[in-house]
Amino acid sequence: MSAPSVAGRPRRTSRILILGGGYIGLYTALGLRKQMGRDEVEIAIVDPRSYMTYQPFLPEAAAGSLEPRHVVAPLRRELKGCTLITGAVSEIRHADRRVVVEPVEEGESYELSYDHLVVGLGSVARTLPIPGLAEFGIGFKQVEEATALRNQVLGKMDVAASTWDPELRRRKLTFVFVGGGFAGIEALGEIEDMARDAARMFDGIRREDMRFVLVEGAGRILPEVGEELGGYAIEQLRARGIEIHLNTFLESCIDGHIKLSTGEEFEADTVVWTAGVKANPVLESSDLPLDERGRVRTLATLQVADDDGVLAGAWAAGDCAAVPDLTSEAPGATTGPTAQHAVRQAKHLAQNIVRALRGQPLEEYRHKNLGTVASLGLGKGVANVGGVKLRGPAAWFMHRTYHMWAMPTLNRKVRIVLDWTTALFFRRELVALGSLQSPRASFVAAATGNQKKQPSPSAAKE
Repeated sequence: MSAPSVAGRPRRTSRILILGGGYIGLYTALGLRKQMGRDEVEIAIVDPRSYMTYQPFLPEAAAGSLEPRHVVAPLRRELKGCTLITGAVSEIRHADRRVVVEPVEEGESYELSYDHLVVGLGSVARTLPIPGLAEFGIGFKQVEEATALRNQVLGKMDVAASTWDPELRRRKLTFVFVGGGFAGIEALGEIEDMARDAARMFDGIRREDMRFVLVEGAGRILPEVGEELGGYAIEQLRARGIEIHLNTFLESCIDGHIKLSTGEEFEADTVVWTAGVKANPVLESSDLPLDERGRVRTLATLQVADDDGVLAGAWAAGDCAAVPDLTSEAPGATTGPTAQHAVRQAKHLAQNIVRALRGQPLEEYRHKNLGTVASLGLGKGVANVGGVKLRGPAAWFMHRTYHMWAMPTLNRKVRIVLDWTTALFFRRELVALGSLQSPRASFVAAATGNQKKQPSPSAAKE
């Protein structure tokens, strides 16, 4: 099968193939194109999605504080002068300078060749073989998952308000979050805030009727902000009625029957999994050198390297790369999987590729963490910035300010600020649009004459 146009053009310039359209893909491509013209390099990006998701804003999108479309950056609009290929990478053969791409919907796989390869495939949810998790759990890494969670919570509240069965109500109004890192705590804080606010719209639901449960295997939450602020976050969440189970694991969630390692069992219709990430498993089917965690091994220059030295023409950064942390005194330390590192690594990577193509010496990536910020809901948060510890509204404001600054493209920055400004005068929208995920259900019911059961607003699929 013939590949997209990028594979069939005459080879007059160097071809840079970027795998992944996240932080690494977007910022690397932008940096390269700003410094090098089309007559110098040909740039192609491969990703199953045609947009980049700014994940730190997913909790606010899920809670209705931000329009979901405003937390993604459309790659075709931003990466002018680059070729975007929507497909999934299934194999990497660097020895042959080729990758295999699977089309998103239909068609045969094809190969793309390159001169320089940038691996920015990011990470995926790190799940465990927990009975029922694959069938029942909801992830929280993509904008569609954030939207689905919002619809799920509001849809379950609709059902609970329309039934007189106390056991069914209790099940519908129980929400379980697994994982006490940034993603889990911020999602829990924002969703709980939204749900409590939404309760005033339901005559049959009181705020105290809802049960929010956090399950964390470690003995603390938000380890990145420090023990003091992590403890403060626990106190604040518990003061809001959220149950926090530390040193506890989810053992089973078959059909919504929750079993915890403490022996506690209960029913819940919503299980959100945010318990860590792992490098994209596609890397396992490559000939690139990987570390014990499945990440591509690199030098501080972001060049891929094995025990014998640098692999010419191969670069990697972000969550899928083991980049040495030159600011750490710990032996063998690597940079953390944060947006802060990913954005800076991508910009540094673009500079080093330009230097390599122009025969200039490369520079090592060195960046000390500026601090950490986390939201606990509207007007609530914790932050540790330059050693200064903030709590409450000040930390929440710092969280919004930093991420608005880090959000790519002026277009999205402006739209986000407008969303926040509008929220000062109008309450957030509390409408479930779960039926958007099964748009043909009503038509099929009408066409088949089966009008007895219409699609549930919280339906996850047809």
